[in-house]
Amino acid sequence: MINRGVLIVLDSVGAGALPDADEYGDAGSNTLSHVADSVGGLHLPNLEQMGLGNIIQIAGVPPADHPTACYGRMAEVSKGKDTTTGHWEMMGIITEHPFPVYPHGFPDNVMEKFESTIGRKTLGNKAASGTEIIKELGEEHIRTGYPIVYTSADSVFQIACHEDVIPIDELYRMCQIAREMLVPPHNVQRVIARPFTGSPGNFTRTERRRDFALEPPVETLLDTIAVCCGEVIGIGKIEDVYAGRGITSAIHTGNNKEGIAATIAAIIGDEGNLIFTNLVDFDMLYGHRNDSHGYAAALEEFDVALPVILDVLKKEDLLIITADHGCDPTTQSTDHSREYVPLLVYGKDISQGINLGVRSCFCDIAATLAQILGYSYSLPGHSFAADIS
Repeated sequence: MINRGVLIVLDSVGAGALPDADEYGDAGSNTLSHVADSVGGLHLPNLEQMGLGNIIQIAGVPPADHPTACYGRMAEVSKGKDTTTGHWEMMGIITEHPFPVYPHGFPDNVMEKFESTIGRKTLGNKAASGTEIIKELGEEHIRTGYPIVYTSADSVFQIACHEDVIPIDELYRMCQIAREMLVPPHNVQRVIARPFTGSPGNFTRTERRRDFALEPPVETLLDTIAVCCGEVIGIGKIEDVYAGRGITSAIHTGNNKEGIAATIAAIIGDEGNLIFTNLVDFDMLYGHRNDSHGYAAALEEFDVALPVILDVLKKEDLLIITADHGCDPTTQSTDHSREYVPLLVYGKDISQGINLGVRSCFCDIAATLAQILGYSYSLPGHSFAADIS
């Protein structure tokens, strides 16, 4: 009998453009396939054996004759292509109206109020790559002490500060101020702290990023588990994505390696009714920087760790591996891409090699976990529990 879920999100590992991708400027995107093509094929023997190559065509990852996992891919229903909408949908929330974006920067009245409240002027206030804007404005930031504010194609208000100029706690305080300000009509989805170190010409973003997200508008499966005295362990930025709601224990990690290690430790320790992990390096370090080779190396690093994860799983555990959106590093854009996401479902006491097809909604994960773990569920989604039993 399954009594614990382990959900691992490979942040941005998309599996092909959704039918409406052209509406988002993402026609033809395919993160997994294009990364594989750009490096002459991926070497992912463990994901291959689970059935990753049975989902879509991936150079170097052929279909398995006898996949050890059930496999498929999922379509996102929510309006958006970002971390929050993807993660919220996995736990039962469909976002019907897109969050506001600011391709030309934030309005003067927003910035004036923010600057007045934090007691400092700001730099930037435009859409930009995070690494490029600190190259451009980092030296001036050091000289003036003014935080750098920027956005992207997503609904984000990002604040970059050198840790030696503005201490990390002060940066987090500024982010909290922005979070409290950015309510409707400026209902920005996430305020993100982007600390960095180094000197002009050699700035480096640190791993103390924090996301200050909107609270989910309704109760998710996470809330249900917590109310029923269950335990949800959020690893990586999971606590941030749900604004802490329904997370009973949070482990903030700096990179994929730490996230994988924390996940393995939680499994071994018999912790939680749901272990929920986000591995962010694919997106943050490689997708947004159009670094196909780095992206491929990160996939192969996860594949090397996968046998350990599978080995420590208990008979009563259900492992789900998926993603929250795409971020195709082979396109001109450095933003997320509107894509299907892969779905691999594995357990030592469930069926193997079942083709779960194309799921119409990420919410199918929540519906399935609720049914298998014995929680009431009335949100969207169709359980695939019967297919894997």
